[in-house]
Amino acid sequence: MSTVRLARFLARAGVTSRRGAAELVAAGRVAVNGAPPVGPGDPVDPAADRVTLDGRPLALAELAWLALHKPPGYVTSRCGTPRYPSIFSLLREAPPSLVSVGRLDVYSEGLLLCTTDGEAAHRLMHPRWQVPRSYRVEVTGRLTEAGKAALAGGVALADGPVRPARWRYRAGARGGTLELELREGRSREVRRLAAALGLGVRRLVRDAYGPVRLGDLEPGQARRLDARETAALYAAVGLPHPPSLSG
Repeated sequence: MSTVRLARFLARAGVTSRRGAAELVAAGRVAVNGAPPVGPGDPVDPAADRVTLDGRPLALAELAWLALHKPPGYVTSRCGTPRYPSIFSLLREAPPSLVSVGRLDVYSEGLLLCTTDGEAAHRLMHPRWQVPRSYRVEVTGRLTEAGKAALAGGVALADGPVRPARWRYRAGARGGTLELELREGRSREVRRLAAALGLGVRRLVRDAYGPVRLGDLEPGQARRLDARETAALYAAVGLPHPPSLSG
């Protein structure tokens, strides 16, 4: 494996976030081959260098990327609630350092990416990288001409306007279906957007996140991403494709 930045090594080892790595280094808690590093950007060879935190040797967690079809009624936090179980209960053999990339609220369903690469997850969620998310929303009510104009120009929400990169509305017997492509991940953004348009939400499904599509994955099922998908994800956020994923 080629060298990685120390901050990324610490995130991949599951001990801190990418930003938290700088604090650990500044506090003198991290050593590389027995010596304090200059900073979190120092190169580290995971195969040859010995990295310790408070004297404890660290190793990279197994690099894993999963696509999960989240069913409704599950929370994306690590710990569930008495009423709603965690999505991680569906991933019993997953590494303990696995994190979800973004969130879907308890009533929403569809594609949820999970990974042990904290830095890549952070970038995929960050608005700077404009990674598209596609949603299919079965709605009650009818999208008016004013609503269509708002979608084209930007729908006003309390935390600022939202302008879908793409959208399509198809009327149906019980309301219709609104398809959206968004490039940021605000809290409950799709539901709030629908409410601002005067629409109720009967069902909300995320069909795609970046280059990865839900496809025919059944609710509650997960699959490992293939090399093409992972390479496209890393390219989308400006990170090198890890060699361990190239096969």
